[in-house]
Amino acid sequence: MDLFDDLPEPTRTGGSVLSAPLTVRPRATDEEEEEEEEEEERSVKRKREDAQSDEREERGKIKKVCKEGLPVLRGYVAARRGERDEMQDAHVLLPDMSGCLSTLPGQVSRVSYFAVFDGHGGARASRFAAEHLHHNLAKKFPSGENENLDKLIKKCLLDTFRQTDEDFLRKASSQKPAWKDGSTATCVLVVDDTVYVASLGDSRAVLCRTEAAAAADGQRKTVTLALSKEHNPTMYEERMRIQRAGGTVRDGRVLGVLEVSRSIGDGQYKRCGVISSPDLRRCQLSANDRFIVLACDGLFKVFSADEAVRFVLNVLQDGSVEQRAGLTEEEVRFEAACQQLASEAVRRGCADNVTVILLSVGF
Repeated sequence: MDLFDDLPEPTRTGGSVLSAPLTVRPRATDEEEEEEEEEEERSVKRKREDAQSDEREERGKIKKVCKEGLPVLRGYVAARRGERDEMQDAHVLLPDMSGCLSTLPGQVSRVSYFAVFDGHGGARASRFAAEHLHHNLAKKFPSGENENLDKLIKKCLLDTFRQTDEDFLRKASSQKPAWKDGSTATCVLVVDDTVYVASLGDSRAVLCRTEAAAAADGQRKTVTLALSKEHNPTMYEERMRIQRAGGTVRDGRVLGVLEVSRSIGDGQYKRCGVISSPDLRRCQLSANDRFIVLACDGLFKVFSADEAVRFVLNVLQDGSVEQRAGLTEEEVRFEAACQQLASEAVRRGCADNVTVILLSVGF
């Protein structure tokens, strides 16, 4: 903002100061002086309002230009109970999160949110996280003009996971008997064309990207990029933290029972080094990106990340997919790929719950 925009502009006269005729004006009355001052204030106010209006219009133009170049994200979900008595997974798809946010940062046009929660010991922790985590995120999300948005989003995600965990533990401990449920969490937050992934536990997110350079046969090679990191007690850093907190790792589990080293809930294991601080990763989307697979460990127990990506690609390239009213051919293929991937995990012998979110990325 101009430091002097609240001052009137200096009076400009034509010609030389020395040759300008000197005009003696009669002294203005007090009423005339007040009128002049009021008119001057109104003039300054109009200029300030015009400048602010121009600034808002310019920001709108910048946002519009930015928005036109953003990736188009579409989410598809498939859930299978497997051989479990209860479905303990939960998921959230919010392609446009603006309805939850009071305001967006000045330089941001769109925020999307997708998440998978894999419950254990019951479904209450996963359902609680699915209901509340994105609302906590919306309350803490940066607003206004920000120079370092990445840093603020990182802090927002860390605070959101901590708050959600504390809220659930408070509710769980107030029950009689106290709830002992826990849940993993893998959340994909897309801010314009930047993906932020926050994860704890063993649910995962992977990105399918085509290489820019074509292969010798003219085909573009696809690569699988891990967007998340698993947390289990067998990992050195995780095991050391648990042991420093006074816990033990037996048979690859915390106290020989809990299979993950980070989670929401699991109040009885928090004193043993099980934490709710997520691993955070960031990725810039480009026209070379095809899709993101976001799924609980029920999928990855029977699929490697590369196998899951190849399976989806094969379905997308299959010419036998039936058309459906109201959906484009591409949407039908992605929907089929998501459903078939979850079903194939069960067919391969996964007895666990299976939840898959498939995000198509288009430019």
